[in-house]
Amino acid sequence: MNDMTPIAKTSPKDWETDQEVRWCPGCGDYAILKAVQRTMPEIGARPENTVFVSGIGCSSRFPYYMETYGFHTIHGRAPAVATGVKLANPDLDVWIITGDGDALSIGGNHTMHLIRRNLDCQVLLFNNEIYGLTKGQYSPTSHVGTRSPSTPFGSLDRPLTPCAFVLGSGARFVARAIDVNKNLPAVLKAAYAHKGTGFVEIFQNCIVYNDDVFAPFTEKANAAGSQMWVEHGKPLLFAGGTKGLALDTEKLVLKVVDVEGGDWEAAKVIVHDQTNRAVAHMLVEMPFGAFPMALGVIYDDPAPTFESAVVAQNAQASTGKTANLQKLLSQGQTWQVEKQPHAM
Repeated sequence: MNDMTPIAKTSPKDWETDQEVRWCPGCGDYAILKAVQRTMPEIGARPENTVFVSGIGCSSRFPYYMETYGFHTIHGRAPAVATGVKLANPDLDVWIITGDGDALSIGGNHTMHLIRRNLDCQVLLFNNEIYGLTKGQYSPTSHVGTRSPSTPFGSLDRPLTPCAFVLGSGARFVARAIDVNKNLPAVLKAAYAHKGTGFVEIFQNCIVYNDDVFAPFTEKANAAGSQMWVEHGKPLLFAGGTKGLALDTEKLVLKVVDVEGGDWEAAKVIVHDQTNRAVAHMLVEMPFGAFPMALGVIYDDPAPTFESAVVAQNAQASTGKTANLQKLLSQGQTWQVEKQPHAM
């Protein structure tokens, strides 16, 4: 009996390519790239078993910089290509890299159907609230009043909330993170561990066209009072534990409460349950300013995946049958419908 050669563990260097990374100096994409490359060895992924699929945009150069298989596809269509990859080989680890414009404007329809089908993949949406590659036009997530080449007097569109969009599409895993935050790798690991579509919105700073748009909650001086990193089974606290979220039972909405002496139970702060879809909706739709920004794994409740259902269906359909391509091709161009239609 031959001994099996052990598979050597990878390092972040094994996931780097020889391609020049072509983003603007200071772009948040660099931090996300490094976080992903550090995460891959820790989750036990293999380069030869991994595929990165992207659409169009600054973020979508990502596959060039990962030493894996990759597709740089067309605008908004990464979910369609990724679905084909996963159905062709369900054993592959599939990651979709997209942006707020790519995924939520021209690709909004594809994103919705990917989410509702629950394909086993990870979606990393880089949200910078702007079209960076095409020189700074406003995007579906831009704030009202955003001035850009396409909205010189300020955007009038109400922004779309990515996490609310995917929850409404039936998402089973929803998380948020920040490009330069140390918690990003932990969020990526959780998305990878989830069986199904793991959707992660990453707040990413565009240093050229939308610099510091997230500063009110990403800047170090503001972080403690404006970020709330949620954790399953832990109370929803922020501002160093001096504030928390409670449920207004009359209006069925969340409210901010003061926590005195660390007694969060007395303040009726609720405990985060990542399987509670209703609370997840409330967390992602909290208006920032009056409320903190909810970050981390907000919702995680697995369900059967699309590719597993397709594989099972194909196996059932082929049971007892012999594949014969020649017979299929030579049987002619006509057929007869023998089943009678239902009576009207």
